[in-house]
Amino acid sequence: LRPQTQTRSELSVRQVLPPDVLTRVSEYVPEIVEFVKKIVANGYGYESNGSVYFDTSKFDASPQHSYAKLVPEAVGDQKALQEGEGDLSISADRLSEKKSQNDFALWKASKPGEPSWDSPWGKGRPGWHIECSAMAGSILGQSMDIHGGGFDLRFPHHDNELAQSEAFFENDHWVRYFLHTGHLTIAGCKMSKSLKNFITIKDALAKNTARQLRLAFLMHSWKDTLDYSSNTMESAVQYEKFMNEFFLNVKDILRAPTDITGQFEKWEAAELELNNSFYDRKAAVHEALCDNMDTRTAMEEMRVLVSQSNSYIASRKSARLRPNRMLVESIAVYLTNMLKIFGAVEGSDAIGFPMGGQSHSIDLESTVMPYLTVLSDFREGVRRIAREQKVVELLELCDVVRDDTLPELGVRLEDHEGLPTVVKFVDREILLKEREEKKKMEEEKKKKKEEAARKKQEQEMAKLAKMKIPPCEMFRTETDKYSKFDETGFPTHDAEGKELSKGQAKKLRKLYEAQEKLHDEYLQMNQNGN
Repeated sequence: LRPQTQTRSELSVRQVLPPDVLTRVSEYVPEIVEFVKKIVANGYGYESNGSVYFDTSKFDASPQHSYAKLVPEAVGDQKALQEGEGDLSISADRLSEKKSQNDFALWKASKPGEPSWDSPWGKGRPGWHIECSAMAGSILGQSMDIHGGGFDLRFPHHDNELAQSEAFFENDHWVRYFLHTGHLTIAGCKMSKSLKNFITIKDALAKNTARQLRLAFLMHSWKDTLDYSSNTMESAVQYEKFMNEFFLNVKDILRAPTDITGQFEKWEAAELELNNSFYDRKAAVHEALCDNMDTRTAMEEMRVLVSQSNSYIASRKSARLRPNRMLVESIAVYLTNMLKIFGAVEGSDAIGFPMGGQSHSIDLESTVMPYLTVLSDFREGVRRIAREQKVVELLELCDVVRDDTLPELGVRLEDHEGLPTVVKFVDREILLKEREEKKKMEEEKKKKKEEAARKKQEQEMAKLAKMKIPPCEMFRTETDKYSKFDETGFPTHDAEGKELSKGQAKKLRKLYEAQEKLHDEYLQMNQNGN
């Protein structure tokens, strides 16, 4: 429920709104007792040995009621019932207290030492399910639109809530819609303090931004299990980077100077194709959100739209043509609006993620960009003169500005052969991480190059060492294989004194002739060297 005191601007910043009412069970015991009394009075509950149980059979037999609407196949599942009741479940020898094993506790007689409250049935405490029904019924009345909870609460908890509440209000619509969310697991395991894999929001925010966490949630169905792992978060980080690069490219296109005629560029086949895909993707996103809020499919359709837009922009630039400004702007604005609806974009910028963080002015980019453009144009002029005059030192200084100086200020320059330098205003942390990754890749590339050179040198040295061996000596050292040789050093008998077969001799003759050729090449090299 939206708090009436919040303004629209406040709502745009706070993605998770506070509740209107917070309740404590201990404060609602009188209401719980009255709730149980009326269920008994309506004929759907009975007292037994100081406890009160809900009569599931009588409730289900009523023409206007139905028990276990959410998971009817779970009726009779004693394991699920016992897990659901927890401390309120009773031992096998006391099952006679209940008319049916499917009946559940509305009010439970307290054991010695347990918390207890007075009631018409003696000292006791509320049943697990009745707490929710009594508190919600006291605030919301006989019906509510939406009830949420984890997937594992469908049975017995929510089914029993429904039954006892509809028995109290004598209706069949206590909840109109249930939303059961999937579980959050950690690296494939259920989050648990006993497993020491418990992660708080604060812990998660130490590794990733709030936007990246939201993107991770959006990229999965709300009703399915979400596994929080390094792979899950890396997918969210890459999605954010993918979208952000598109927004930055569109902003660069829109900054290019143009006159009024630039708004009336004729659409060719490429523009028509992209626009048709734009409308198809928008329709697909809308359809996905209408289908049980399928944000996973919606996010994927948005990714496809960006991929198609990137291909269009790249093809236009490779042909030295300007992309259609109005078309790419419309796509970028639509995607930004969708991400704002999802809570992944804050601020009032029309396109993309806000730059510089929330502590900076939302006009930071528009304020700083003119100065960056002047700097970029000046640097491009210096580079052009340095190339013409072959002044390597100036080119190196321009690279230092691009690779070291500006990233520290949150600015990325992208040099493209034959095209103007692209200026992008990016968060400093992202650029510094990119720089570290680039250095790491360059170091790995250097190591691979050095390793390849070393292996090549070793191979050449090994080849040279082999070339030095005269063919008459190549087999004489292999006394473990051969015992006799002819006058040319060719083996005639094996190590046991047995004469070599024609097949063996033929194979060795090929090796002998190859070595003879190799040695002649070595002698020729030495002769030319002398």
